[in-house]
Amino acid sequence: MNLLWLQSGGCGGCTLSLLCSDARDLFGLLRDAGIDVLWHPSLSEESGAEALEVLEACVAGDMPLDILCVEGAMLRGPHGTGRFHVLSGTGRPMTAWVGDLAARARHTVAVGSCAAFGGVTSAGINPTDACGLQYEGAEAGGLLGEEYRDGAGLLVINVAGCPTHPGCVVEMLLSLALGSLQADDLDALGRPRFYADQLVHHGCARNEFYEYKASAGKPSDLGCLMEHLGCKGTQAHADCNLRPWNGGGSCTRGGYACISCTEPGFEEPGHPFARTPKVAGIPIGLPTDMPKAWFVALAALSKSATPRRVRDNAVADHAVVTPAIRKTGLK
Repeated sequence: MNLLWLQSGGCGGCTLSLLCSDARDLFGLLRDAGIDVLWHPSLSEESGAEALEVLEACVAGDMPLDILCVEGAMLRGPHGTGRFHVLSGTGRPMTAWVGDLAARARHTVAVGSCAAFGGVTSAGINPTDACGLQYEGAEAGGLLGEEYRDGAGLLVINVAGCPTHPGCVVEMLLSLALGSLQADDLDALGRPRFYADQLVHHGCARNEFYEYKASAGKPSDLGCLMEHLGCKGTQAHADCNLRPWNGGGSCTRGGYACISCTEPGFEEPGHPFARTPKVAGIPIGLPTDMPKAWFVALAALSKSATPRRVRDNAVADHAVVTPAIRKTGLK
C-alpha cells in the first residue's frame, strides 16, 4: 500500500508524536505490513522537484494512492481561494492538492484534531478560515464535504487528538493494511472505535480519589482533577490511561487535567482549561451517561464516606498517609 503524508495548517506535533511510537523501527514496521511511505514532508529525503513528481503521479493516477494522511487544518482563506497555504514550488493551494489527492485515495485519514475538526488552528476569529477535512467543528462538511467517500466507500478516518497518540496512528495504519477497518469501526464523528469507545477516565491513576470525590486543590495535588481543575476525563473519548504515552504517561498522570483534545471544539471551552465551571457548586461537565441528580447524590454519599487516607492524600503532592495493613480474610 502506498502512503502519502501531507502537512497543512498546524504545528507538526502529530508527526513529532508519531516519532515516539513504541515501534523500535517505525518505517520498518510499516514496511513489514506492506505500507510504502511515498513521501512525508518532514521525514522523507525527497524534496523540491522529486517530491512534486510523487504528488503529480498520484493525482494523475500513474501511481496508486492507498492511504492519504493529512496533518493540520485546511486553510480555505482568503475568500475561499486557499492561498493562505500554497504548496511550495507549485503555485497551487494545499486545499486544491488535498482535494485532488483525496479523489484518488483508497483511504483518507485526518491525523490530529486540526485535520479532523479544525482544532486549535480554527480557534478565535479564524482569519485563515481553517476547517477539518470532513468536519468544521462538530458539523459535517469541511473541505471535502459531507458526501465525500474514499475509494473504499468510507468517510474520512479522523484519528483525533492534540497531538494524536502514536499508538493510535500506527494501529489505524496497520488495520488499513490488513483490510480490517470497516465503516462500523468508526464512531459518529469518524474516529476509530478501538480508542474512541473508551474514556480517558478509564484506567486513570486518580480513580480512587474520584470515587470518593476527594479533589485536588492545585496542580501538584494527588486528588481528582475534575471538581476544581477542569478535568474532562469522564467525558473525553480516548484511551490515554489504558494506552499510556511513552510507556507510562498521560496528562492526568502528569498532574494536568484532561482538556478533551479528541473532541471537536475542545480548543474553545468557554472557560480556562484548568478551572471547572460550576452552577450552584455543581460542575457543568458531568460524567458521560450520568444524570445530574445521580451525580449529586453519589458525590454527597462518597464525600461522607471518604477515608482519612484518601482525604489527606488528595491535597498533598505525595502520599502522606499509607494504606492500613490488615488481613484480607481471604484464604
